[in-house]
Amino acid sequence: MKNKALKVLFVYNGIFVFAAGLLGPLYAIFVETIDKNILFVSISWAAFLVSTTLGMLFLRKYGDRLKEKEYLLMGGFLIRAIVWFSFPFISTIFMLVMLQILLGIGETLGSPAFDSIFAEHLDDGCHIREYTDWKLISNITGAGAIILGGIIINYFGFFPLFFMMGSLASVSFFGVLLKPRKLL
Repeated sequence: MKNKALKVLFVYNGIFVFAAGLLGPLYAIFVETIDKNILFVSISWAAFLVSTTLGMLFLRKYGDRLKEKEYLLMGGFLIRAIVWFSFPFISTIFMLVMLQILLGIGETLGSPAFDSIFAEHLDDGCHIREYTDWKLISNITGAGAIILGGIIINYFGFFPLFFMMGSLASVSFFGVLLKPRKLL
């Protein structure tokens, strides 16, 4: 791939997708370590989706006013890193729901920013190929991550998993932060 901007996006968002994929459906098992009531998996995930949706309504109105969308992308990486570093310390469902709301805010900032930056850097006549390249990377990365996540949880527990997730999201944050603004 010749497009340097897309390469950078693929690398750092790929690292982030790997981080997020480590937990995947194993989230339900984590929630059950806090409270055995399976309903709390649904409630906490709904809190994430509702906060993401409400945040997107706000971002939809004001997001295009930002000249440099990279700041939204970095904010999304950073917030989600902080949340994942905080996960091992959750002791109540209330704390989980609050962190899921914060995670939703990170999603609100990061996902549309990635999509927007990605769209700005597509090469003429290659849109399908470049979108497909990203989907291949994100799907393969996610599949590998969930398998590794299961192995980590099985042998070491959730603490190292969340540390790894937060660390990888931090790598994505600093990777974009340290790139020249003109590149993205």
